[in-house]
Amino acid sequence: MVETPDSKIVSTRTERIAKLARQAPGMVIKTLAHHMDVTWLREAFRRTRKRGATGVDRQTSEGYERDLEKNLAALHERAKSGEYRAPPVRRVHIPKGDGQSRPLGIPTFEDKVLQRAVAMLLEAVYEQDFLDCSYGFRPGRSAHQALATLRDTLMEMGGGWLIEVDIRDYFGSIDHRHLREALGQRIGDGVVLRLIGKWLNAGVMEDGQLSYPESGTPQGGVISPMLANVYLHVVLDTWFESEVKPRLGGKAKLVRFADDFVIAFEQEDDARRVYEVLPKRFGKYGLELHPKKTRLVPFKKPPRSKDDDGTSDGIERAVFELLGFKLFWARSQRGYWVIKLETAASRFTRTLHRLSEWCRKNRHLPVVEQWERLGRKLVGHFNYFGVTGNRGRLMAVRHELYGIWRNWLNRRSQRARMTWKKMRLLHQRYKLPLPPPLSDLRSLRS
Repeated sequence: MVETPDSKIVSTRTERIAKLARQAPGMVIKTLAHHMDVTWLREAFRRTRKRGATGVDRQTSEGYERDLEKNLAALHERAKSGEYRAPPVRRVHIPKGDGQSRPLGIPTFEDKVLQRAVAMLLEAVYEQDFLDCSYGFRPGRSAHQALATLRDTLMEMGGGWLIEVDIRDYFGSIDHRHLREALGQRIGDGVVLRLIGKWLNAGVMEDGQLSYPESGTPQGGVISPMLANVYLHVVLDTWFESEVKPRLGGKAKLVRFADDFVIAFEQEDDARRVYEVLPKRFGKYGLELHPKKTRLVPFKKPPRSKDDDGTSDGIERAVFELLGFKLFWARSQRGYWVIKLETAASRFTRTLHRLSEWCRKNRHLPVVEQWERLGRKLVGHFNYFGVTGNRGRLMAVRHELYGIWRNWLNRRSQRARMTWKKMRLLHQRYKLPLPPPLSDLRSLRS
């Protein structure tokens, strides 16, 4: 992101907040809102995503920007005086790869700007508190780093036991009282806490009906990932590091990306003890673990003997999934056992479903435009899943996409059928992007 005069000012203030938080890790910080002036809001506006659906007021980013200084000055005054009213969030449903749908909240554009401004304040404080086990929605941290940490830990242990955890409707189940208590341990600024309270209590508008959820973070809100991280920092991260690990007999490692997390253990009995207590710990904070998707998985390095399968008590398999990847033991080119990654089957299927839906809805666009946009989608897929050892799955996505595209082009007209011969000619003219060559695939350590 290009640095501007506003961003330099905000960066200086952010570092001032961070320094205070570092020097007094147990202190409740009571003065934050004075940093959030019009300059701060202007920088928040710059960082706010401009494209996207509009909220209940149908205000676009372009319309808001036409009189930006006046709008930001008014927003600043309402936020500081307590007159700001969090508007309802417009809820829509988007399809998932399994044929179901998930709700998506769309705040108003001005609400996004103010949420971004408050999130910037909270980030300056909590980045000094968050632990190394947390990777999601944090600056300079990524899903690839989380995967690399887990893989390297398991390689060092020679494998181990894993707890795969699925929290049912995490973002919609966060208890407001417990969240306020968690925030109160660090944030004491009345303006900031009041704004967060208004977002927690904001209504949801769906099909003309207004409702008020009693739990959960603001749907689709910029502030939601930060609040969700703060909650799990208290519920899980600090509890595991300060209370659980000292009581274990062997090594253990927690790796969390937002609400997706895995705990690796060197010893089976440690894993079983924590597996038993986890539902109680989360239940204390109003959260429920999915009984079928939360599992104890053996992940020991495959034994030398074919007769020894390395499992016990009927636990099923030595592969698991995290953040769209399947992790499994395999032989390296030199014959050593290593942990490899490839696109998980569920994510592979979901990607093809989304590409098919896009082709169906856009099959009447000019072919060159379809080619350009499909190419960008494919590049985005390669950017995330393009890691060493996954070339085969990348090639498979590309191959399947050609078939999907031909199928929907074939339905454009009853007269001009898209035969494979025509598709080959089209392929020669418009080649979809190839996955990066093997030498260019990223190592997770990079």
